[in-house]
Amino acid sequence: MTFASLNLAPEILRAVEEEGYTKPTPIQAQAIPMVLDGRDLMAGAQTGTGKTAAFTLPLLQKLLPYSSTSASPARHPVRALILTPTRELAIQVEESVKTYGKHVPLRSLVVFGGVDIKTQTPHLMRGVEILVATPGRLLDHVEQRTVQLNQVQMLILDEADRMLDMGFLPDLKRILALLPKQRQNLMFSATFSNDIKKLADDFLTNPTLIEVARSNAAAENVTQKIFRVAQDEKHAVLAELLRNENSQAIVFTKTKLTASRLARLLQRDGIAADAIHGDKSQQERIQALDAFKQGKITTLVATDVAARGLDIDQLPMVINYEIPHAPEDYVHRIGRTGRAGALGVAVSLVSPEEEKYLKEIEKLIKRDIPQEEPPRIERSAKPRSERRPSAERETPISRPAKKSSDPWFDRPYEPDASSDASIRHTPRPMSKQKREIPALLGGLLRKD
Repeated sequence: MTFASLNLAPEILRAVEEEGYTKPTPIQAQAIPMVLDGRDLMAGAQTGTGKTAAFTLPLLQKLLPYSSTSASPARHPVRALILTPTRELAIQVEESVKTYGKHVPLRSLVVFGGVDIKTQTPHLMRGVEILVATPGRLLDHVEQRTVQLNQVQMLILDEADRMLDMGFLPDLKRILALLPKQRQNLMFSATFSNDIKKLADDFLTNPTLIEVARSNAAAENVTQKIFRVAQDEKHAVLAELLRNENSQAIVFTKTKLTASRLARLLQRDGIAADAIHGDKSQQERIQALDAFKQGKITTLVATDVAARGLDIDQLPMVINYEIPHAPEDYVHRIGRTGRAGALGVAVSLVSPEEEKYLKEIEKLIKRDIPQEEPPRIERSAKPRSERRPSAERETPISRPAKKSSDPWFDRPYEPDASSDASIRHTPRPMSKQKREIPALLGGLLRKD
């Protein structure tokens, strides 16, 4: 089967050919005809198998009759709405829409949080047929009356299970209530949990189910292996691994704090690294991703915000610095490599405390992940004979004594010539000093 056999318009086929694609992937071959027939669809496939093109290409084909070169906003209402859980995925999906629709006069726009909403408003007001959005920012625009959704004909939920994991269900229900009842609904995801199937029952009408791979299956062309290391040795093992491989890699952590700290440590080790997580501004996240895609940095340390939907060409390696608590997240993490038929490697650093999470992952993917010896750590500590003598070591900096506010107290000590110098300066045995103290005190009191 070829793309030409899928009844796509010449303008769309031209864009596909310019990208170098001639044969559709299994999910594209099954989904595109059904979407063109107007059916509601619930499609699941392994990450990296072309889900984005599977809904983007038929979407463009169905909206082609509404394309217009008119400058009037009224001629460009929102006809297709694509919802994604993260900003990065939203940007990538809209880039795909522009890529495949570059020869078609249809307008598209992406809106997401983390940036000034005022910068997005003028583009919305000019009118767009295809709107890609994160749920929260879309509702912001709805409240400000900068977008109308009453002419939406197609709704696509991309990575719907991740939306539920991130707590977007209330937002999704609000958005669904704003859309016309008569519309086509598509749900694309790598996995389908029971919660997702329940959501599908609420808004899909007689959906067709497509699963081109076993649910939660790990990609077969990704070589998986684990290194069992102590938690306090992970950083050293990771740095040595990155030096030995000398290739690009995404390193996943569980928390934003760990991601930032690890990126700084790797930079200190001489490794070109940067971090991407939810606490960084959208501009910082875009810059880090662009630098990684362009090869300016070799290591991208990320939380699970980057585990879904990011498509980086020919990424050779993914490293789990920390094992995820949810075994499904492991599948999505390692799906960043081995995409579009390429080979990839997924390495997991497993500490004794993480063994229980590893067992859950192996249970999910129905295989044991082979263990290998971690790279040998080159100790940087010098032998004792090479250390500097104690005389050469830096002496601690002494701080000046704090001065009193009393000028009399701050005067330098000057001995009194009339005083008994022998008492003040002549050292005496301790026993005699103890015996004479009462007598001296008595003499002083009598003088007063």
